[in-house]
Amino acid sequence: MRILVALTYYRPHVSGLTIYVERLCRALATRGHAVTVLTARYDTALPPEEHLHGVDVVRVPVAARISKGVVMPTIGWMANRLVPAHDVLSLHLPQLDAAGLAIRGRLWKKPTTLTYHSDLILPPSLINAVADATVTSINHVAARFSDRLVAYTDDFARHSRFLSKYLSHVDVIPPPVEMPEPGADALAAFRARHGLTTRRPVIGLAVRLAAEKGVEYLFEALPAILERYPDALILHAGPREAIGEAEYLRKIEPLVERYRAHYLHVGTLNPEQMALFFSVCDVHVLPSVNSTETFGLVQVEAALCGTPSVASALPGVRMPSRMTGMGLTVPPRDARALGEALIEVIANRPKYVRPRAPIAEMFSPDTTALHYEALFERLRGRRQAPPRQAPPRQVQP
Repeated sequence: MRILVALTYYRPHVSGLTIYVERLCRALATRGHAVTVLTARYDTALPPEEHLHGVDVVRVPVAARISKGVVMPTIGWMANRLVPAHDVLSLHLPQLDAAGLAIRGRLWKKPTTLTYHSDLILPPSLINAVADATVTSINHVAARFSDRLVAYTDDFARHSRFLSKYLSHVDVIPPPVEMPEPGADALAAFRARHGLTTRRPVIGLAVRLAAEKGVEYLFEALPAILERYPDALILHAGPREAIGEAEYLRKIEPLVERYRAHYLHVGTLNPEQMALFFSVCDVHVLPSVNSTETFGLVQVEAALCGTPSVASALPGVRMPSRMTGMGLTVPPRDARALGEALIEVIANRPKYVRPRAPIAEMFSPDTTALHYEALFERLRGRRQAPPRQAPPRQVQP
């Protein structure tokens, strides 16, 4: 199949959404499909077109930014060229241009799926209120012109203010997660490079510094952790300067400075380095605070490296620990509960560790691509003849 995938930010941008889409696209390409990604040229240093890991990437110039979104005046022209040339269209929200793309999918009779990655929650302001209303309207138009909607979990779909309105049109597909298995020498070198040979426990934090990640609650939980483990260290991997998060960075900086002796930022790491990162951690933490976090792929990445997680008990985010058996969940914005759960997992770590193989199979990118492939084929078949197979698995209202 010729598959056109559209999203706002693609690699090298780093976020859970971009990593999901990159893994999906690479897996689909490996399965023999011709995959094109239509995305924003958010950095002028990036080429307008390139071929990455078997995937064609087409980047549209950005004329302006609205909060975390971008305005691309020529995306319609590019979509008019690309949509007719492909067999199916896979949209990934949040995306300001989703409605126009979905309408083009309907006009050219191309089966269209819409993967909903998260709700959009912006800081309070008049401009953001207008942006939120605009994006919400765009999402609903996109949903009505799409053939099927895709969610990570039933749990999030039922609780999402958006997906809950379309439950009869939702398919649940597990997200793609992969982690290489690091060797002993590489692990020893990573520990030595970052001064981790004697430091314990190590609490992993794999996030960009963004308001929805709730990093302040981890720092607020740190005093209780230090009472039990005076040498505890927060090991942070990920971008410190995320797009649209300058205000949050200013807010969090005093806490970072206060606990500088117990915090180490190792930067944005590639997949091989992330495997080393998770493997040296005693526990991983995801203290997210709202529905912009819908699953938390990093929890599965950590589990594949043998490291349990403590995460907020948000819809969707509470599912990885239930699916893998590796970790605990706590109420969001509750620093005390977060600290207690981290201490519990650190103190009883073997209790929260499970074998790698079943988890790797459950979340293999090839498994995810196989689900998408079956969905695309089913939709293409419906365009050609009445459906004869059993209906797809749906979220129950």
